[in-house]
Amino acid sequence: MIEAASTIAEVRERVGAWRREGKSVGLVPTMGYLHEGHQSLIERAAAECDRVVVSVFVNPTQFGPGEDLESYPRDFERDLAKCEAAGAALVFHPTPEEMYWPDRSTTIHMADISEELCGKSRPVHFDGVCLVVAKLFNIVTPDAAYFGEKDAQQLLVVRRMVRDLNFPLRVVGCPIVREADGLAKSSRNTYLSPDERLAATVLSRAIRAGRALAESGERDASAIRGAVRDVLAHEPLADVEYVEVVSQETVRPVQRIEAPVLCAIAVRIGTTRLIDNFFYDPAA
Repeated sequence: MIEAASTIAEVRERVGAWRREGKSVGLVPTMGYLHEGHQSLIERAAAECDRVVVSVFVNPTQFGPGEDLESYPRDFERDLAKCEAAGAALVFHPTPEEMYWPDRSTTIHMADISEELCGKSRPVHFDGVCLVVAKLFNIVTPDAAYFGEKDAQQLLVVRRMVRDLNFPLRVVGCPIVREADGLAKSSRNTYLSPDERLAATVLSRAIRAGRALAESGERDASAIRGAVRDVLAHEPLADVEYVEVVSQETVRPVQRIEAPVLCAIAVRIGTTRLIDNFFYDPAA
C-alpha cells in the first residue's frame, strides 16, 4: 500500500527506517498531474532501487510573472493512483509553506548552463528548479534521482549542480515518452484545443527531421537547425521561440557536431509553450 506524506519530518522518518533495513532509495521529482512519461520514470526507479519516493509539488519558485502557476493542472488523488500503479512506495506532497521559510534567503544559480535555451525567456526558472531539487535531495537523501529527457536542459543543469555541489547520488535520464502521433507527453498538453493539439505534432516531425540528418552524417549544425525550422515553418499555428544545437557539456551553441550535442526546440502553439529535443553523440 502506497503511503503519502505532507511534511519533511514524515519523509525523513520513513526514509530513515528504510535505510536501517539496508534499502536503497530512488527519487522522482514531479509537479504532479502525472502521465505515462512520469510513470516510466517511477518504473525505472523501482527497477533499480528498493524503494521509490515521488514528490508531487507545483514549485512556485520556478514560475516567472505571468506564467501558469495558478492554472497548472492538479489532481492529487489521480497522481497517487498512478504512483502506486508504477511501483512507488511514498508520495511527498508538501505545501509551499512546508518547503519554503517565509524569510528564505538562499538561491542556487547555475551560471552559463542555465542561461541558454529556455533560460533566455524564463530567467528565474532554473534557479527555482535547482533550489527545489536541492531541497528534495537533502530531504529524501536518494541514491539515485530520475529525470525525463524531454526537459533536457533541466536534466543537464541538475547533473551539473550535483557535480558542483558533491551530492552523493546518481542522476538518471530517461527517454521521452510520446503519444501515438509523436507528441511528447506533457502535463501542458491539456491546455491545447483540438486544432492546436493536431498542430502540435509538428514538433516531433521537426525533431525527427533533424535527427535523421544528424544520423545520416551531417555535422554542420546550421544545416540541422535549418531542416528543423523548415518543418516548423509549414505549421501556421507554430510560433517558434528557438531552434538550437548546443553542446551537452556547456549548453552553448555549436557550429559543428564533433562531440555530444542536444538539438532542442521551444514552440508556442496558441498560448501553450511546448518543448522537444533529441540528444546525439557522433561517436556512438
